[in-house]
Amino acid sequence: MKHIQKRFLLFVVVAASTLMPVVAQDLGEQKIDSLTIGEKQVQVAFRKVLKSNILGGVSVVNVEALTQKNYNTYSIDNMQGYIGGWNGNSLWAMDEYLALVDGVPRELNNVKPDEIETITFLKGAQAVVLYGSRAAKGAILVTTKRGKISPLTVDVRANTGWNVVKAYPEYLSSSEYMTLYNEALTNDGLGSKYSAESIYNSGSGVAPYRYPNVDFYSSDYIKKMYNRSDITAEISGGSDRARFYTNVSYYNVGSPLNFGEAKKTRSDRFNVRGNVDLKLNDFITAYVDGNVSFYNSKASAGDDYWKLASTFRPNRVSPLIPLSSIDPNATAALDLVANSNNIIDGKYFFAGTQEDLTNVFADYYAAGKTKYTSRQFQFDAGINIDLNKMLKGLSFHTQFAVDYATSYNTSYDNEYATYIPTWSNYNGQDVIVALKKSDTNDKKSGVQNISGSASNQTMAFNAHFDYNRTFNKNHNVSAIFVANGYQQTKSGEYHRTSNVNLGLQASYNYARKYYVDFSGSAIHSAKLAEGHRQAFSPSVSLGWNLAKENFMKGSAFDELMLSVSGSVLYTDLGIDDYYMYAGAFNQSDGSWWGWYDGQSIHATNSKRGENLNLTFLKRKEFSANVKTSLWNRMLTADASFFINSIEGKIITPNNLFPNYFFTYWPDATFLPYLNYDNDKRVGFDFALNYNKHFGQVDFSAGISGTYYTTKATKRDDSGYADAYQYRQGKAIDGIWGYECLGFFADDEDVANSPEQKLGGTIKPGDLKYKDQNGDNIIDSKDQVYLGRGGWYGSPLTLGLSLTAKYKGFTLFVLGTGGFGAKAIKNDADDTNYWWISGEDKYSKEVRRRWTPETAATATYPRLTTESGVNNFTNSDFWIYSTDQFNLAKVQLTYDFPAKMLKKTPINALSIYASGSNLLTIAKEREILEMSIGSAPQTRFYNLGVKVTF
Repeated sequence: MKHIQKRFLLFVVVAASTLMPVVAQDLGEQKIDSLTIGEKQVQVAFRKVLKSNILGGVSVVNVEALTQKNYNTYSIDNMQGYIGGWNGNSLWAMDEYLALVDGVPRELNNVKPDEIETITFLKGAQAVVLYGSRAAKGAILVTTKRGKISPLTVDVRANTGWNVVKAYPEYLSSSEYMTLYNEALTNDGLGSKYSAESIYNSGSGVAPYRYPNVDFYSSDYIKKMYNRSDITAEISGGSDRARFYTNVSYYNVGSPLNFGEAKKTRSDRFNVRGNVDLKLNDFITAYVDGNVSFYNSKASAGDDYWKLASTFRPNRVSPLIPLSSIDPNATAALDLVANSNNIIDGKYFFAGTQEDLTNVFADYYAAGKTKYTSRQFQFDAGINIDLNKMLKGLSFHTQFAVDYATSYNTSYDNEYATYIPTWSNYNGQDVIVALKKSDTNDKKSGVQNISGSASNQTMAFNAHFDYNRTFNKNHNVSAIFVANGYQQTKSGEYHRTSNVNLGLQASYNYARKYYVDFSGSAIHSAKLAEGHRQAFSPSVSLGWNLAKENFMKGSAFDELMLSVSGSVLYTDLGIDDYYMYAGAFNQSDGSWWGWYDGQSIHATNSKRGENLNLTFLKRKEFSANVKTSLWNRMLTADASFFINSIEGKIITPNNLFPNYFFTYWPDATFLPYLNYDNDKRVGFDFALNYNKHFGQVDFSAGISGTYYTTKATKRDDSGYADAYQYRQGKAIDGIWGYECLGFFADDEDVANSPEQKLGGTIKPGDLKYKDQNGDNIIDSKDQVYLGRGGWYGSPLTLGLSLTAKYKGFTLFVLGTGGFGAKAIKNDADDTNYWWISGEDKYSKEVRRRWTPETAATATYPRLTTESGVNNFTNSDFWIYSTDQFNLAKVQLTYDFPAKMLKKTPINALSIYASGSNLLTIAKEREILEMSIGSAPQTRFYNLGVKVTF
């Protein structure tokens, strides 16, 4: 693999460098292309079209121009701030989308904003039909920069910035934790665990190593800020015969951890992209693109620090103890620890307890180190042939691509000893009088371990005939016939992810005034049974540009396009595996039986019934669009309305078949998969832009938004006894749980209320729920709809951007907001913060717990050392709003005047300062800015310079 890496990297660099002499021959003859899109063609499925000819469902961002005033580090960062239909998670509230980079399925995190020319968001069904099944829920097309007919140009951009943590979770100190844990024991009718002396000593801090109070978020372990730096060189140019673009970049980002091996935690990435365009003759052009990236991430071999920060109780262990804490007369202890290879800073040894023979802090010093390595190689090439001599307006285009991605982990795993201290107090001073060594020894194996190896491949091919011709000046006809397919092979997966289809689009417009468009795609999927593997997806669009009508002449409108589309797309998205149509049997969990004594045979059980009629899911959609510009593009607007239905989602029909089709023991079923559930989405999006000169100030403003609703239009609700639990008719991103009536006030209140059968012992201070069905029992039958979770993005997403240019200064401001969704305060992935019980770590939330004295003001249930399952389940007690508006970006750029650079080799020079994720305005800001069990959220402050030679 290493020789392939070297050869591929050499190819990219040499391909670009060998073109430079060719370019130099024509330096004085060429003109530089404009960077603005305007009425230039924009990328859609397999081709470029005039922006004014697009009939809705498409939004385009000129990333190349945007990057001049807004430096960022992720390809689709905050794109909801510029366009409608994208809410930061999905297109028109679909649950997935196809990402294509230069026409090839690729990950968007492997292309940087400074490599990108434009990003096209294909939202409507009519816009994605040509891509077939895998794009049925939308597509994002990233088009990278290409060389222009221009003199040789070199752009160098350098940035350095600091990530500053927004907030940390707050947990209780040891003394407060022990005090409240004793209270929890009392609530459960048990005796106290921690003595008053221990609590006092922990709180006083007089003997911090004997009475530990571990704070994971202390400045002893965490930096106030950490750096991210990058540098990029872009080299481009070309003549009519050959053009090239090369991007060479490197970035390095650190970590907030500041001790042990964690100090060295960092990630870096080196990337080279080369795009070459060639004119072979008057009717054939070709292109060759290559991209290589080398990514490394180094870290300690210790357990997940941030997750442990949410679970590791502060009083469990002192991870490091000074040697000075050992009594000078305890010679055995001193001799024992003297043999340690892990004396930190010459004065601390690793401590432990019988329960904690290792700890995360010692891990990060002595357990070793790990490195994640990823290599990606991407290659695509294409040929374009003008067949105008054969048939006027006809052309042929083809592309082939192959990508390889490999990754693996390497580690050096070490062992280390800890020492369990025995403490005593002499003359008022706490000292260690004895040490007991753990069973492990300090050992560095020196052996490099390799794990997690993965190797993925993508192969893609498409070929299409295009036809574009105008008859009698007004009759514009275009068509495309495409064959398209790709396969992705992934480690550990037997079957490839595949997509293959034939596509046809035929369009006609009269004088760019009246439009009609038909598109269709014939798709194939091997996930279905023979005879059901093909389908045809049609789409029809109509458009009317009113601005071209005589009665609109002289009006303020430059453009006023109205369009409507109707589509039915078939897809295998949602068919999660192969052979789901087939019956399945196994013996792995069958019961043992025999015909006679001494014989034992493993029974064969049915695990799934057969359904050869399992078929594609369907996206049925109607959409309407209005696109306009006024007063010579001073004001532009683009708005869409959509209503779509995803039909035939696959279910296991537990309630539609008689109950003798399955048994709980042995675990066996003859139930097949069925196409059954239907979902409906209705919404609209918009983008409004204003551009105006005020004296010497160029001002522009944009506002964008997306709103959608969801509804489950078909569900098997026969398993629910009461209509209020029916999922049909409710939002598909709905949160379900109990309606909370407050806390139980006293034992009498508990006795006189419906019996709560959610688990655990019910006492005063526990949550009390409403008996929805009146059966005097609280159980799952009392769960109700609580609100929308916004799983596909906030129901309402807004974006606001402002740009003001004055002389050489450019001020850019971007804000984004999400509104209308709810969330539950709960603890995911075994973290502790909200739902605290048993031996969990206590957060500051428990300070507001219920006690008889705080009954009137409490906002948290009583403490318990039991499971607390009655309290810690979904209910409106825990629900909160995720409504927020974020000041996502502020950047000030200064472009030096050209006259200042006349006598230098520099053609252009810009400097800028920016801040990202600066401010969140929200009622629940504290919750929204806090990360539990993962690295903290940060604000990013950056300084940058761009030089053009």
